[in-house]
Amino acid sequence: MTDAIVHPPSLINAYLSEKIDALFEATTAVPFLPSMPTEIDALTETFPSSDGRFAVYDRMFRMRRSPFPHIKSEQLLYYFYNYGPGSVSHIIRIAQLVQDLLDREDESAEEINDWIRSRVNPNGSVVINGTETYKAVYFHNFKIYQLQETRDIIDFATSRTYAGNKIIIDYNYHIPKDANYTP
Repeated sequence: MTDAIVHPPSLINAYLSEKIDALFEATTAVPFLPSMPTEIDALTETFPSSDGRFAVYDRMFRMRRSPFPHIKSEQLLYYFYNYGPGSVSHIIRIAQLVQDLLDREDESAEEINDWIRSRVNPNGSVVINGTETYKAVYFHNFKIYQLQETRDIIDFATSRTYAGNKIIIDYNYHIPKDANYTP
């Protein structure tokens, strides 16, 4: 087993994936992929089955605004995509779900902390998809922003239409000192 790492985006991704899967009663998890140069067609053809939904994210560290170094501020930039029938309506539902879940400041943080707490082992690592690879963090608050750049992407070379939405999630967290501490 590898040592657990601190990676808040993986915790947020797993939380959102579970909620999106429940919204659509999906049988497979929504893939959350780190941002990298990629061709969407080639990427989606390798998915086992995600019912046409997937997300690409990019982690952005923010400058610390206070001399207290233990509370970290970050942002996640998400591109949520859906292809196939109903893609535009599915993207609208996903964007609304993300807003409902993560745009309530400390209430959203409490909910995701409860979700994390339900997956923490005695050694302090968080179990996601059957593996223990992430250390628990304590989230303080969340805010979201939707950029005006909302897009429909049409590949004229095929009959596949992609609907996409761009959302920024702003959050603050700290890493508990005690390895056995649970948020």
